[in-house]
Formats: sequence, C-alpha cells, structure tokens
Amino acid sequence: MSYRNRTAALASAAALAGSAVLLAAPAAEAKVVDVNYQCRTPIGNKSAVSPIDIKGVKSGSGYRLTMSWQKGVSSSPVELGKGAMSPSATIVLGGAGTGTVSVSGPANQAAIPANTPIKINDLTGTYTPKKTGTVTFTPGILTIKALGTTTTCTPSNSPGPALSLDVTAAGGGSSGSSQGGTDSGGSLPQTGPDDSAVALGTLGGTVLLAGAGGALWLSRRNQTVRR
Repeated sequence: MSYRNRTAALASAAALAGSAVLLAAPAAEAKVVDVNYQCRTPIGNKSAVSPIDIKGVKSGSGYRLTMSWQKGVSSSPVELGKGAMSPSATIVLGGAGTGTVSVSGPANQAAIPANTPIKINDLTGTYTPKKTGTVTFTPGILTIKALGTTTTCTPSNSPGPALSLDVTAAGGGSSGSSQGGTDSGGSLPQTGPDDSAVALGTLGGTVLLAGAGGALWLSRRNQTVRR
C-alpha cells in the first residue's frame, strides 16, 4: 500500500473513531412509566393508572423539567368549568439527587364534564443540582385543587424513574458534596447533553489529530527512506 493510501486510511479511521465516541455516551435516558394513582377525593377514594413521562431540557444555566400525563386521573361529580381546576405535582429525585422538585401548570382550558377522567396539562418546574453525578426523576404526588376542594393522588406501584440525567453541580461541586432537599425553582444544572457533546467532540477531535499526526510521520519517514 502506498504512503498516500496509508495516510487516507489512517485519517478515515480517526474520523470514524471520533464519531463512535460521540454516539456512545448519551447524557440522558427517558421512558414512559405507568403510575397507579390512589386518589383521596372529597367524596371518597378512587384509583386510576396513567402513563407518564418526564423530560429535561437545557435552558440557560440548567434544566427545565416537563411532566406529562397520557391519560386522565380521578374525576369530579360535578362539571368543572374553564379555569376551575389547578394541578401541581412533585418529582422524586434519586441517584446523585435527594428530595423532590415541585412542578405546576395552567388551569384547565376547557370545561371538564362530570364523572369524566380529569386530563392534567403538562406541568413544569426547574431543578438545581448540588451534587455531580447521575440524577433520576420519578413521578411523585399529584395534587388537584378545584371548587375549594383538594384531591391528593399518590403513586402506589413504585413506578420507577421516568428520566435519568448526568448533571454537574454549579461551581464544580464534587460527588461527595451534599444535596438539598426540596427544590421548587431557580436555575438549573450547568452540564447536560450539549456540554457532553462538546466534551466528547473535543475527544473525537483529539483522536482525529492523533491519526493525522501518525499519517504525517509515516509520510516523512517514507520520504527519508527514498532519499
């Protein structure tokens, strides 16, 4: 094989290695989990199962969390007019995080007929990590306020995390630092998918430069031998 062919082969291999590194390390993992809610309502206890997913999107200095319901939960014996129902919930932290994050959303935008499962709009909140590592996010307690009453729905089936994120504490906090309890707002973590991509891209570039350097050395060596 000529030195030109060897040079091209090494450069291609280095580029492929850099691409493989970029594809091999996702910074987030999300899935839909079925939550079996046991609801304590003003007229008695009810139960309902809803698939729920949680998403984390980097926004400014951190993450904005969005909790979504695919099915309605609980119900009302009377119609709930537009704007009569106000939902909120908690997300339970695990892994490198402890405590809960509060999420909330808008009131119902249309009337909800009597004895009809209540569809919960997307609820959002923010999370600030105090510890570097992988944090899991699991659906927690749902609270529905309507017509002066409060309904509390608690997961009864240990649904497991709906989202896992690799985060870095602001200010470079180590994995041994303490994690706050309840986290209801504020700025979010510094590191997420975008930062990981940058770091991995740098590693891929280093691999590419190493390959190109090797090719240059082979080229010069070949020329020296010819002389």
